[in-house]
Amino acid sequence: SFRHWRLLRSPGNFPHCCSSSSSSICCFDLWVVMGTSRCKAMELLPLLLCSVVLFSSVVSCEEKLVRIGLKKLRFDQNNRVAARLEAGHAREGLRAALNRKYGGLLGDKGDPRDTDIVALKNYLDAQYYGEIGVGTPPQKFTVIFDTGSSNLWVPSAKCYFSVSCFLHAKYKSSQSSTYQKNGKSAEIQYGTGAIAGFFSVDHVKVGKLVVKDQDFIEATREPGVTFLMAKFDGILGLGFREISVGDAVPVWDNMMKQGLIKEPVFSFWLNRHVDEEEGGEIVFGGVDPNHFKGKHTYVPVTQKGYWQFDMGDVIIGGKPTGYCGRGCSAIADSGTSLLAGPTTVVAMINKAIGASGVVSQQCKTVVSQYGQTILDLLMAEAGPKKICSQIGLCTFDGTKSVSMGIESVVNEGDERSSGAVNDAMCSACEMAVVWMQNQVMQNQTQERILQYVDELCDRMPNPMGESAVECGSVSSMPTVSFTIGGKVFDLRPQEYILKVGEGTAAQCISGFTALDIPPPRGPLWILGDVFMGRYHTVFDYGNMQVGFAEAA
Repeated sequence: SFRHWRLLRSPGNFPHCCSSSSSSICCFDLWVVMGTSRCKAMELLPLLLCSVVLFSSVVSCEEKLVRIGLKKLRFDQNNRVAARLEAGHAREGLRAALNRKYGGLLGDKGDPRDTDIVALKNYLDAQYYGEIGVGTPPQKFTVIFDTGSSNLWVPSAKCYFSVSCFLHAKYKSSQSSTYQKNGKSAEIQYGTGAIAGFFSVDHVKVGKLVVKDQDFIEATREPGVTFLMAKFDGILGLGFREISVGDAVPVWDNMMKQGLIKEPVFSFWLNRHVDEEEGGEIVFGGVDPNHFKGKHTYVPVTQKGYWQFDMGDVIIGGKPTGYCGRGCSAIADSGTSLLAGPTTVVAMINKAIGASGVVSQQCKTVVSQYGQTILDLLMAEAGPKKICSQIGLCTFDGTKSVSMGIESVVNEGDERSSGAVNDAMCSACEMAVVWMQNQVMQNQTQERILQYVDELCDRMPNPMGESAVECGSVSSMPTVSFTIGGKVFDLRPQEYILKVGEGTAAQCISGFTALDIPPPRGPLWILGDVFMGRYHTVFDYGNMQVGFAEAA
């Protein structure tokens, strides 16, 4: 049988899609060929990269594999400007979100499940989307398939006061024959505000599957620049129920419970070739052998909630950083475009690739006043975790350094300010110790070590979330590698550098951004689309593991 869809797009949204300036709309033809006796490959007639890769799906009656085609949007200048505006307001909101979760101070011990990683995500940069339907008949929405959250939400027709809602498709319960009222209020906290609304129940169509009686959020408030400028309507979370707001059963869980798929596995293939039309594909119920090369390396999920696993050291240009030598945690997150990790390591990467950053005065003060002392203690084989407490910049709680500033804070404003400064000095000291230890292992001279650390103070990751590099230097940048399951996974510079624009107007952006999560959840890396684009990723719910193999 043959199915034919004709999709209309406004040339205002996709200016490169129409060859004729007089045309008021852009037309795309999509033919899907579906066999009746066995699964045949989909055939997509020409689509234009600058718009999207259109939604498409094939269900095999024999294998129950469901393929969801992904739309691909270029990383553009408008999104970068909006991201800066968003990030400028996000820092205090992010700290407040973490403080709420940590009981008032960063690094306080508590239930690690309470950490709100969703508050750290920047969906504005996300580039891969797919299409679903909600209700009967299906109302279409473009969503991010996000392994870093667990709820499904779409804009509601009852969203009257958020401008974002007027720019996206809205769910109309009155037009669905399978709608069921719930009405319980819901809120998902982000760094800059919250998506707010209420729960409803309806059928959700994913590819050719229909998930019945699915709880989802009708969003009635979408604050901030992120959702105003976003090209997607909503988010479909593929994380675990443990982090689902309102304890709603995720769409993925219902797929399994309702017997819609053969195997409790889904996999991501993200096409990072910008000159190709196809954005990628999610396969529910298994994997497509055409999407990867060789065998997957699997690591167990260490904590249900996010798809979190243990990770080994980070290697820059073939040299270990030592920061994760004793282990770090990592999350495979399809809803984040970049690679986020501890400031200490990202600063080292910035230095190696020549990325611009911001000068940290606290860092330079620590190096000038305490650098030689720190180095002497390291050479005397003092315990690295105790060095900053030994020189009086931190205290030691038995397992790690703790800022003296946090402990000394009382209600007076001046003392609070002093505590904040001491907190920064403690963090700067801890970074300096790691950097110096790395250079000592490489048998550098004392003079070179102190110079290197001082230079790193000038390469601190930009708090606005991005660091620029010279496009002409990309080919000479080092490989950055991650150790997972005992195997080294390389990222070449052309894979971790994002290019914006063409020709003389081109700008190149580092794919690494800083994210500091304290124990017990951290240190933590979030491996987003930059990593998942190079490595086909399998989310194996049945065996509670995540697998990586080189993408085809």
